[in-house]
Amino acid sequence: MSDDGLFPKPYQEFLKQREEVKGYEFQHAPAGSAPPPVVTFRSKLRWWTWDRWRRMKTIRQERDKFQQEIVQMRRGLSPRER
Repeated sequence: MSDDGLFPKPYQEFLKQREEVKGYEFQHAPAGSAPPPVVTFRSKLRWWTWDRWRRMKTIRQERDKFQQEIVQMRRGLSPRER
């Protein structure tokens, strides 16, 4: 049985080098990933927060704004056309 074609290319390369490798390479994460957006507030969040509805409204607005940006990118609209 041949090893060719059974696995995608990255796995084939790993299988070829598996005897030489020592440890793991998980610490070398692929570059290009973007961190998730963060919403900040003036007051610290507590479990008994009275303004939870206001915080949730702000978070929803930010989420909707990011979704619209993604939809506009998919449609190919330039910043001037928005």
